[in-house]
Amino acid sequence: MATILRFEGWRVVIYPNDHRPPHVHVIGHDAEAVFWLNCPHGPPEPARIAGLAHHTLSRIRKRLEAHAHLLCLHWSMTHDDL
Repeated sequence: MATILRFEGWRVVIYPNDHRPPHVHVIGHDAEAVFWLNCPHGPPEPARIAGLAHHTLSRIRKRLEAHAHLLCLHWSMTHDDL
């Protein structure tokens, strides 16, 4: 597991042996969400949500959008998709 990004108590994680399509796990505050990255152009969109309020989900999505290029690059490097 590689933590790619941290913000507001959240960790954005990519698991090395995880399935496609490219996605990240956002973990923290006793909650978790999975976002499809929609590489290379995005935008990231929620695939699975557990324990998140709508306004929190929106803040997370905006942060992921701001770092979409970095997240897609890390996914590609982790899964040898270059």
